[in-house]
Amino acid sequence: MKTKYLAHWPGLCGGCGQLDDARICEDCIVRFVPALSRCPRCAIGSTSHALICGACLRTPPLFDASWAAVDYAFPWAGLIMQFKFHEGLDLADSFADLMLENRPPSMGQSSRLILPVPLSRARIRQRGFNQSWELARRLAKKLHWPSHADFLLKTHDTPEQMSLPLHRRVSNLKGVFALATKEKSLIQGQDVVLVDDVMTTGATMNSLAELLKQAGAASVGVWVFARTPAPDSGSR
Repeated sequence: MKTKYLAHWPGLCGGCGQLDDARICEDCIVRFVPALSRCPRCAIGSTSHALICGACLRTPPLFDASWAAVDYAFPWAGLIMQFKFHEGLDLADSFADLMLENRPPSMGQSSRLILPVPLSRARIRQRGFNQSWELARRLAKKLHWPSHADFLLKTHDTPEQMSLPLHRRVSNLKGVFALATKEKSLIQGQDVVLVDDVMTTGATMNSLAELLKQAGAASVGVWVFARTPAPDSGSR
Protein backbone atom coordinates (compact mmCIF):
# COMPACT_ATOMS: atom_id res chain seq x y z
CA MET A 1 0.00 0.00 0.00
CA LYS A 2 1.29 3.45 -0.87
CA THR A 3 2.44 5.71 1.94
CA LYS A 4 0.25 8.73 2.63
CA TYR A 5 2.01 12.04 2.04
CA LEU A 6 0.28 14.03 4.74
CA ALA A 7 0.13 17.81 4.82
CA HIS A 8 0.05 19.65 8.11
CA TRP A 9 -3.62 20.39 7.51
CA PRO A 10 -6.29 19.17 5.08
CA GLY A 11 -6.16 21.04 1.81
CA LEU A 12 -5.65 20.67 -1.91
CA CYS A 13 -3.40 18.13 -3.58
CA GLY A 14 -0.42 19.92 -5.11
CA GLY A 15 -0.69 17.82 -8.25
CA CYS A 16 -4.36 17.79 -9.26
CA GLY A 17 -5.87 20.44 -6.97
CA GLN A 18 -8.49 18.09 -5.55
CA LEU A 19 -9.40 18.28 -1.88
CA ASP A 20 -7.31 15.70 -0.03
CA ASP A 21 -5.66 15.11 3.32
CA ALA A 22 -2.40 14.35 1.54
CA ARG A 23 -0.05 17.01 0.16
CA ILE A 24 0.25 14.82 -2.93
CA CYS A 25 -2.70 12.49 -3.34
CA GLU A 26 -2.54 8.76 -4.06
CA ASP A 27 -4.02 9.19 -7.55
CA CYS A 28 -1.30 11.65 -8.57
CA ILE A 29 1.42 9.37 -7.24
CA VAL A 30 0.07 6.45 -9.28
CA ARG A 31 -0.45 8.61 -12.38
CA PHE A 32 2.72 10.71 -12.34
CA VAL A 33 5.32 8.33 -10.88
CA PRO A 34 5.34 5.62 -13.57
CA ALA A 35 7.66 2.64 -13.44
CA LEU A 36 10.63 3.66 -15.59
CA SER A 37 14.03 2.18 -16.31
CA ARG A 38 16.85 4.64 -15.62
CA CYS A 39 20.49 4.69 -16.59
CA PRO A 40 22.41 3.79 -13.39
CA ARG A 41 25.06 6.42 -14.15
CA CYS A 42 23.00 9.51 -15.03
CA ALA A 43 19.40 8.53 -14.09
CA ILE A 44 17.99 9.44 -17.51
CA GLY A 45 14.74 7.55 -17.98
CA SER A 46 14.33 5.15 -20.86
CA THR A 47 11.85 2.63 -22.18
CA SER A 48 14.75 0.35 -23.09
CA HIS A 49 16.48 -1.88 -20.58
CA ALA A 50 20.05 -1.07 -21.58
CA LEU A 51 22.29 -1.17 -18.54
CA ILE A 52 24.03 2.16 -19.24
CA CYS A 53 22.81 4.78 -21.71
CA GLY A 54 24.78 5.64 -24.85
CA ALA A 55 25.71 9.11 -23.61
CA CYS A 56 27.33 7.70 -20.45
CA LEU A 57 29.15 5.03 -22.47
CA ARG A 58 30.59 7.76 -24.71
CA THR A 59 31.36 10.28 -21.94
CA PRO A 60 31.01 8.83 -18.45
CA PRO A 61 30.13 11.39 -15.75
CA LEU A 62 32.59 11.96 -12.91
CA PHE A 63 30.08 10.62 -10.37
CA ASP A 64 29.67 6.86 -10.10
CA ALA A 65 25.89 6.40 -9.95
CA SER A 66 22.69 8.41 -9.72
CA TRP A 67 19.08 7.90 -8.70
CA ALA A 68 15.92 9.95 -9.34
CA ALA A 69 12.32 9.55 -8.19
CA VAL A 70 10.55 11.31 -11.07
CA ASP A 71 11.12 13.10 -14.36
CA TYR A 72 11.18 16.88 -14.34
CA ALA A 73 7.76 17.19 -15.95
CA PHE A 74 4.16 17.96 -15.02
CA PRO A 75 3.18 18.24 -12.19
CA TRP A 76 6.57 17.98 -10.52
CA ALA A 77 8.19 20.91 -12.33
CA GLY A 78 5.60 23.32 -10.93
CA LEU A 79 5.79 21.81 -7.46
CA ILE A 80 9.59 22.12 -7.44
CA MET A 81 9.31 25.79 -8.38
CA GLN A 82 6.85 26.25 -5.51
CA PHE A 83 9.22 24.40 -3.16
CA LYS A 84 12.29 26.43 -4.10
CA PHE A 85 11.01 29.90 -4.87
CA HIS A 86 7.71 30.26 -3.03
CA GLU A 87 8.58 28.83 0.40
CA GLY A 88 6.85 25.53 -0.29
CA LEU A 89 8.64 23.74 2.54
CA ASP A 90 5.53 21.66 3.20
CA LEU A 91 6.51 19.70 0.06
CA ALA A 92 9.88 18.58 1.44
CA ASP A 93 8.52 15.56 3.33
CA SER A 94 6.54 14.38 0.31
CA PHE A 95 9.54 14.72 -2.02
CA ALA A 96 11.85 12.89 0.41
CA ASP A 97 9.33 10.07 0.86
CA LEU A 98 9.00 9.64 -2.90
CA MET A 99 12.79 9.53 -3.21
CA LEU A 100 12.89 6.78 -0.59
CA GLU A 101 10.03 4.79 -2.12
CA ASN A 102 11.67 4.89 -5.54
CA ARG A 103 15.17 4.06 -4.31
CA PRO A 104 16.41 1.19 -6.52
CA PRO A 105 18.03 -1.95 -5.09
CA SER A 106 21.31 -0.91 -6.73
CA MET A 107 21.63 1.88 -4.18
CA GLY A 108 22.27 -0.68 -1.46
CA GLN A 109 21.66 -0.49 2.26
CA SER A 110 25.13 0.30 3.60
CA SER A 111 25.57 3.68 5.24
CA ARG A 112 26.78 6.57 3.10
CA LEU A 113 27.64 10.17 3.86
CA ILE A 114 24.83 12.40 2.59
CA LEU A 115 25.80 15.93 1.50
CA PRO A 116 23.49 18.56 0.03
CA VAL A 117 24.45 20.58 -3.01
CA PRO A 118 25.44 23.91 -1.43
CA LEU A 119 23.98 27.35 -2.05
CA SER A 120 25.86 30.62 -1.75
CA ARG A 121 25.24 32.71 1.37
CA ALA A 122 23.55 35.34 -0.77
CA ARG A 123 21.13 32.79 -2.21
CA ILE A 124 20.33 31.35 1.22
CA ARG A 125 19.63 34.83 2.58
CA GLN A 126 17.36 35.50 -0.38
CA ARG A 127 15.52 32.17 -0.24
CA GLY A 128 15.67 31.55 3.51
CA PHE A 129 16.78 27.91 3.18
CA ASN A 130 18.71 25.46 1.03
CA GLN A 131 16.21 23.14 -0.64
CA SER A 132 18.89 20.45 -1.08
CA TRP A 133 19.56 20.39 2.67
CA GLU A 134 15.82 20.18 3.39
CA LEU A 135 15.76 16.95 1.36
CA ALA A 136 19.14 15.63 2.54
CA ARG A 137 18.41 15.94 6.25
CA ARG A 138 15.07 14.15 5.90
CA LEU A 139 16.63 11.31 3.92
CA ALA A 140 19.50 11.00 6.40
CA LYS A 141 17.13 10.87 9.36
CA LYS A 142 14.98 8.13 7.82
CA LEU A 143 18.00 6.05 6.75
CA HIS A 144 20.09 6.75 9.87
CA TRP A 145 22.95 7.86 7.65
CA PRO A 146 25.31 10.74 8.54
CA SER A 147 24.67 14.08 6.86
CA HIS A 148 26.28 17.51 7.11
CA ALA A 149 25.08 20.85 5.77
CA ASP A 150 28.45 22.62 5.88
CA PHE A 151 31.02 20.23 4.38
CA LEU A 152 30.51 21.64 0.87
CA LEU A 153 30.59 25.38 0.18
CA LYS A 154 29.54 27.58 -2.71
CA THR A 155 31.93 30.48 -2.47
CA HIS A 156 30.01 32.97 -4.60
CA ASP A 157 26.64 33.32 -6.26
CA THR A 158 26.04 32.29 -9.86
CA PRO A 159 23.03 32.38 -12.18
CA GLU A 160 20.63 29.44 -11.85
CA GLN A 161 21.94 26.57 -13.99
CA MET A 162 18.52 25.94 -15.54
CA SER A 163 18.41 29.53 -16.79
CA LEU A 164 21.58 29.10 -18.87
CA PRO A 165 22.16 27.52 -22.30
CA LEU A 166 23.99 24.19 -22.21
CA HIS A 167 27.33 25.58 -23.41
CA ARG A 168 27.51 28.01 -20.45
CA ARG A 169 26.65 25.64 -17.64
CA VAL A 170 30.12 24.21 -17.12
CA SER A 171 31.90 27.57 -17.21
CA ASN A 172 29.27 28.98 -14.84
CA LEU A 173 30.58 26.62 -12.14
CA LYS A 174 34.33 27.15 -12.53
CA GLY A 175 35.88 27.64 -9.11
CA VAL A 176 32.61 28.19 -7.24
CA PHE A 177 32.64 25.06 -5.04
CA ALA A 178 34.97 24.28 -2.16
CA LEU A 179 35.29 21.79 0.64
CA ALA A 180 35.49 23.14 4.18
CA THR A 181 39.17 22.76 5.10
CA LYS A 182 38.53 21.18 8.50
CA GLU A 183 36.34 18.48 6.92
CA LYS A 184 38.74 17.22 4.26
CA SER A 185 40.03 14.33 6.36
CA LEU A 186 36.44 13.20 7.02
CA ILE A 187 35.81 12.70 3.28
CA GLN A 188 38.70 10.28 2.73
CA GLY A 189 37.51 6.76 2.02
CA GLN A 190 33.83 7.71 2.28
CA ASP A 191 31.02 6.70 -0.04
CA VAL A 192 29.32 10.06 -0.56
CA VAL A 193 25.82 10.77 -1.84
CA LEU A 194 25.07 14.25 -3.19
CA VAL A 195 21.43 15.33 -2.81
CA ASP A 196 19.60 17.95 -4.86
CA ASP A 197 16.08 18.68 -6.04
CA VAL A 198 16.79 18.50 -9.79
CA MET A 199 19.58 17.31 -12.06
CA THR A 200 19.57 18.74 -15.58
CA THR A 201 22.88 18.34 -17.42
CA GLY A 202 24.90 16.99 -14.50
CA ALA A 203 27.41 19.87 -14.66
CA THR A 204 26.92 20.77 -10.98
CA MET A 205 27.25 17.15 -9.88
CA ASN A 206 30.35 16.63 -12.03
CA SER A 207 32.03 19.65 -10.43
CA LEU A 208 31.22 18.44 -6.92
CA ALA A 209 32.18 14.84 -7.68
CA GLU A 210 35.58 16.00 -8.96
CA LEU A 211 36.11 18.03 -5.78
CA LEU A 212 35.13 15.14 -3.50
CA LYS A 213 37.26 12.58 -5.31
CA GLN A 214 40.25 14.90 -5.16
CA ALA A 215 39.67 14.94 -1.39
CA GLY A 216 39.78 11.14 -1.31
CA ALA A 217 36.13 10.06 -1.50
CA ALA A 218 35.86 6.37 -2.39
CA SER A 219 32.77 6.96 -4.53
CA VAL A 220 30.26 9.69 -5.29
CA GLY A 221 26.61 9.03 -6.00
CA VAL A 222 23.88 11.49 -6.92
CA TRP A 223 20.36 11.35 -5.50
CA VAL A 224 17.78 13.81 -6.83
CA PHE A 225 14.05 14.17 -6.65
CA ALA A 226 13.65 14.93 -10.37
CA ARG A 227 15.73 14.29 -13.47
CA THR A 228 15.31 16.35 -16.62
CA PRO A 229 14.38 13.95 -19.45
CA ALA A 230 16.60 13.47 -22.46
CA PRO A 231 15.79 16.03 -25.21
CA ASP A 232 14.43 13.34 -27.51
CA SER A 233 12.31 11.59 -24.88
CA GLY A 234 9.13 13.56 -25.52
CA SER A 235 8.67 14.18 -21.80
CA ARG A 236 9.59 17.83 -21.69
